[in-house]
Amino acid sequence: MKTKVNNNALQQPLHSGFNAATTTSDVIKGINLAGKTAIVTGGYAGIGLETVKTFIAAGARVIVPARSLDKARQNLKGIDAEVWQMDLMDPASIDVFAQKFLATGSPLHLLINNAGIMWVPLRRDTRSYESQLSTNHLGHFQLTSNLWPALKAAGGARVINVSSFGHQITGFDFADPNFEHREYETLLGYGQSKTANILFSVELAKRGAAFGIKAYALHPGSVADTDLNRDGHQLLQDMGMLDADGNVTPQTAAGLKTIPQGAATTVWCATSPLLDNVSGVYCEDCDVAAVDNGGIEHVYNNPATLTGVKPYAIDAADAQRLWLLTEKLTGIDFTAK
Repeated sequence: MKTKVNNNALQQPLHSGFNAATTTSDVIKGINLAGKTAIVTGGYAGIGLETVKTFIAAGARVIVPARSLDKARQNLKGIDAEVWQMDLMDPASIDVFAQKFLATGSPLHLLINNAGIMWVPLRRDTRSYESQLSTNHLGHFQLTSNLWPALKAAGGARVINVSSFGHQITGFDFADPNFEHREYETLLGYGQSKTANILFSVELAKRGAAFGIKAYALHPGSVADTDLNRDGHQLLQDMGMLDADGNVTPQTAAGLKTIPQGAATTVWCATSPLLDNVSGVYCEDCDVAAVDNGGIEHVYNNPATLTGVKPYAIDAADAQRLWLLTEKLTGIDFTAK
């Protein structure tokens, strides 16, 4: 059966039988990944580490790119994963990583673009690109492009882009994506990069269909015990998620996911047979998310209400427009791969 690529009509729940409480163990039950190869960026902390452990337990070979090899090896101690050098804000290191992988001749069945940063002060990479856009979107675009031959060779690969409900903060600013002419606001930078993850998935699904390559974006949920919030305490307090002492409020805590619950949607997107003929959709709670046309009430200190995908994040015209802009910003001709 031909894969259906998101035309917005596909962006509706499949009634998977899973929910916000589903864990990685629930999702992977009965699934065998023996003979499959996966790459998981950010696979040595938080939900990325849980994803790695789940794939390995199911029989997959897993490679974890890492900027800090010592930290990655320490966190992955006792876990049969391979740690290779790579920094998403360093284009040259992405090229070296990809060339090393392609030289193995192995197909790539699963590419999990999981690594990300959020709520950081204005920082720029060596090209003067804003760091959240550089890390969360541009680096993963380059990595996916470089690994395209291995993804095609897999004959049914899946690319998973870990986005966030944070995409609802803002659409993509095509006029000034790197805050060169507007005042920098960290949440705008983060929201833009998360919208970019979703738009990338929409266009990637379209371009990958001829090769059996599927793409998905997802919101993992609000997850306890991750290090993404290290720079955002004041913002979390302003949103009512932390009290004056910096502690998570009881109402917020009640809606937070555990790490195995937070990684479950990543694993579901990577392995679920329900998605065998669907591509380019945004998922949450181990199902395809509903479109948020303004009818979903969001209460920020109640994470369970932070659901839905904005129409601008799955707009096909903007997805193509972002693709072309990303090729220009990175100097990559993706179609030549």
